Amino acid sequence: MDMFILALLAGGAAYILKTKDERRRIGLLASHLGHYQIEKLMETLTQGYLRALGEEDANRREQIWQLLASSETRLSEQFSSFVAELAALDALDVQISKLPLAIPYGDRLFPSLTFDLRQALAIHAKGIRRVVDNADNRPSKAKAFTLSAELFLMQHTCHWFCKSKTIASARIMLRHQTTYEQALAAATPETRRAYEALVNG
Repeated sequence: MDMFILALLAGGAAYILKTKDERRRIGLLASHLGHYQIEKLMETLTQGYLRALGEEDANRREQIWQLLASSETRLSEQFSSFVAELAALDALDVQISKLPLAIPYGDRLFPSLTFDLRQALAIHAKGIRRVVDNADNRPSKAKAFTLSAELFLMQHTCHWFCKSKTIASARIMLRHQTTYEQALAAATPETRRAYEALVNG
């Protein structure tokens, strides 16, 4: 009975610490994201891409692609500013645990099993800008597909920072019917190589 009570108390303490750590992380990101319209622009693009892909009239479809281009540019610019803002944060506050499940303050307990949120978001910013600038001359449909992958992967990183990789992967599947592995594979080769080197290094 004593062991059961001890286990119950330990579990309760771990839950409280995990919740406190998650709130800190969510609050940290939210305090900086609040200055931007990144999430709103992502929603605009996601819905716009679906509308363009479902449009049968070629002229109308091209008009939609052109209208979305300004939102793509704004998102890229805002996200780059957001990343620059986060660069000033203390390194200890922005470590992401590589452990699949959330352990309270796992980044502090196992510092060798972490990577830096700022470095990951810098990779995302470059990837997003690369696709938006379209130096590879992707057709509109292919550009939309690749940019969506870059955005979903970035969103996964943010959820990973706030919660855990397992929860982040479940969320990307629930919200976008896309797995983490699919988003990574569909991103630009430059993003994929840099991201894998960071999270697996």
